Amino acid sequence: MIKGGVYLEGAYKLKAIALDKTGTITEGKPKLVASEVLSSPIPESQVLRWAGDLAGHSDHPVSRAIARELDQGNGQLEGFTALPGRGIQAGTEGQTLILGNHRLIEDRGLCSPEIEGAAGGARGAGAHGHDAGNGRASAGHLCGSRHHQESSRQALAELHALGVVSVMLTGDNTATAQTIARQAGIDDARGNLLPEDKLSAIEDLQKRYGSTAMTGDGINDAPALAQADIGVAMGAAGTDTAMEAADVVIMNDDLRRIPEVIRLSRRTRAVLWQNIVLALGIKAVFLVLAVSGSATMWMAVFADMGAKPAGCVQRLAPVAN
Repeated sequence: MIKGGVYLEGAYKLKAIALDKTGTITEGKPKLVASEVLSSPIPESQVLRWAGDLAGHSDHPVSRAIARELDQGNGQLEGFTALPGRGIQAGTEGQTLILGNHRLIEDRGLCSPEIEGAAGGARGAGAHGHDAGNGRASAGHLCGSRHHQESSRQALAELHALGVVSVMLTGDNTATAQTIARQAGIDDARGNLLPEDKLSAIEDLQKRYGSTAMTGDGINDAPALAQADIGVAMGAAGTDTAMEAADVVIMNDDLRRIPEVIRLSRRTRAVLWQNIVLALGIKAVFLVLAVSGSATMWMAVFADMGAKPAGCVQRLAPVAN
């Protein structure tokens, strides 16, 4: 769904496209593939219940995967607080519990060699890790894995063939982002990005390449979608905020629609120029005839109106295809 002719006509100018990872390049419903409770005085069952309860109050795809697989603490936690771009925290019995990405653990000073080792293995596999802690020490590492959408690699190959540079922008760690980028055939990958970082990245791409598109599906992508020359939202699993901020909505979440829009834009531009040349050419011929005294009223009518039916037929051709 293209929200206006200006975006259809402008898509031919795109030189770069930024893509969010989750729900765009990879499937939006990851699965919990591993959980590890580190050396901790807290019983393993308690750590996993806390993690399940925290995850159940977050809308992050990996958190939802954790909540589906783990037992929850039946409301034992309270004071849930979302930490944008990092995770979630809550309290119980005077303790502060957190569940989030590696950046959150580092910010809280809870990182340890055990956490680094577990996280390093997940990054190498291209998976996304969530760490759990109780405010004083890290207690566990949970790993969610996503698969590429089947259409992603083909879409990226088509974008490269059209001369469009692809860049991944994600809140996941840089190592995971680079692994996914290599697997999908993306030119560049930038990780550990908060929403404001994605916005800055779009501005940088616009300065470097010119016309730039952004593709995403979440609330965190909305500022970048609004900043891009053309924002593209994934409609099937995307948030209302992302779809409102976008200029183009892909209703079936198939990335191959993006190169299709670019090709359609280029064909549309070619047809518009053909129409302009045809209309001016007919008027030029009539002008010569008028100067020579050979023009008639019916020639004038044809010069003014005759090119329009032909132009309409040509303009419909790309849409019909």
